[in-house]
Parts: sequence; C-alpha cells; structure tokens
Amino acid sequence: MRVVFFGSPSFALPSLEAVARAHQVLAVVSQPDRPAGRGKKLQPPPVKELAMRLGLPVEQPSKLRDGALARALSALRPDVFVVVAYGRILPPDLLAVPKLGAWNVHASLLPKYRGAAPIQWAIIRGESGTGVCVMRMEEGLDTGPLAACREEPIRDVDTAGSLAERLAVLGADLLAATLPPIAEGRIALRAQDQASASLAPPMKKEDGYLDLSEQASAVSARARGVDPWPGATVLLAGEPVKVFAPSVIAGQGAPGEVLGLVPQGLAVACGQGAVAFAELQRPGHKRMSASAVLTGHPIPAGTRLDRAPGH
Repeated sequence: MRVVFFGSPSFALPSLEAVARAHQVLAVVSQPDRPAGRGKKLQPPPVKELAMRLGLPVEQPSKLRDGALARALSALRPDVFVVVAYGRILPPDLLAVPKLGAWNVHASLLPKYRGAAPIQWAIIRGESGTGVCVMRMEEGLDTGPLAACREEPIRDVDTAGSLAERLAVLGADLLAATLPPIAEGRIALRAQDQASASLAPPMKKEDGYLDLSEQASAVSARARGVDPWPGATVLLAGEPVKVFAPSVIAGQGAPGEVLGLVPQGLAVACGQGAVAFAELQRPGHKRMSASAVLTGHPIPAGTRLDRAPGH
C-alpha cells in the first residue's frame, strides 16, 4: 500500500519500522523540531530522526488547517494514512485525502482512555490491564470504529515509560496484521460503546505532585504513572524532590511522615499504609538510589514530606 505516516515520539518508532518494511511510505509527517535541554537547542522528534535514517521524505507543518498539507499529500495519492502518537488532531480535509481512510494506533482499550495520555492515566487510576487498538479515524477525539484490539496486563512495577515500550511493540504488531485486510477491503469494523467512554487528558506538571494523604496504593500508582514525565514530586523543607520506583509496604504514621530507610528505599507514611521509594532526585542532582542520597543528605525519621504549594 501507499502510506503516509504521521507520528512524533519514540512510541511511534516500532510502527514506522513495521510499515516501512511492508509498504511504500510516501511521506512521514511529524511535529516541528522543539528546543530541549539546558541549551534549548532545537531537537527533532524521534520519528523524524528514524525517517531520515530510512531515507523517507519528512513534512513538519506548523499548521494543519490552512489546507497546504492536505493539498501536498493529495498529490501523492496515498491509499491510507497511519497515525501513531502524532500529537495533533487531523482536520476533515486531511482525513478525506487517503482512498482507504486514516487509521490510528491508540494505546488503550477504546472507548476507555480517549485522548493524549492513555498510558499514564490507566496506571494512575489503578487499572490492572490496558492494550492497544487500531481505529479508523473520524472527526471526534478517538471516537472512530475499531478494526482490532489487543490486551496487555499492567504490572505492579510498571511505569508509564515501561508500559509504553511494550504497548509500542504490541501496537506495531497489531498494525502490521491489520493493514493487509484494510488493503483488501475485508476489514470488519466495530462501533465504540460511547456510553463507556472515558478521557485521558494531557499530562500537566502538577499531575506529578503526590498527595500523601491518599492510601499507599494510590500514591504508588500516581508515582509510576507520571514516570518519566512530569515525575513524582514531594516537598522536603520547601525543596522539590523527585521520587521513583515506589513499592507499597507495611507501615503507619502521619501522612507524609518519613519512617526511615528500609530495604525497598525511603519509607513514607500515607493516608493508609506506606510507600517506599527506591530512588530519589534532588534539584540539580542526578537520580540516585535512596540509600546513596541519604548517605550525603540524611532525612531523619519523623521529617514531613509535603505536597507542592496550592495543590
């Protein structure tokens, strides 16, 4: 098939590789380069980097609704668009371009967790499983009919990062299996149950602030769901400290009270139970094991960890 691929972050890389192996990729559309790092140098999206290594032409439009991209892609006569974590909603004139439609790989079991951050919110909300779906795109936000879905369990130690790696591969495999029946006109579509829909809005920095008055399982879930971004954050004597790799442990105390260093890490009391964080990161320092951080900067038992101001 003649394919135009839309994608930006590393989640889309396995899908681009799978499509490029089996089909003719006419163009790759990705987000514009963005400033990143301390030097704020322009950095290309991972999908652009892979496309250039594969020798594929790349488009990085700053606007989608002026008609320019739709006209350019229409001239290529694509059979399908494949969209994987592109990061922008395609307007109607773009959706109308490919002969066989636009198809999206979404990292949830639709209609649950429609939107920009399905992996993060599935973990934060304590789901035991999630998955990927291939959906025919329409104008609504992830509302289109489903071509295929596959399930994936969420492990107790999963972060958004580790789960995304598995779902990226699972999504690429599902996409590779789904494109041939789309090309042959024998794909069976299933409408989504709109009444069962839930939303997964974009992550904000404040979503990483931990509320230690919640029960330990909820604190652990949020800390894992916001790893790697925006990162779970608590305040220690007014200083923001990032915490990683939580495990629920036995323990009690006032919410936010440091219980001490245990084999699993820095133990902190929650509203119910306790959580141990295996790794910590102080401002301006690297992420390190809790024991290494506490060797240089002890945190006495009884110290209070707080949520960020105003949250």
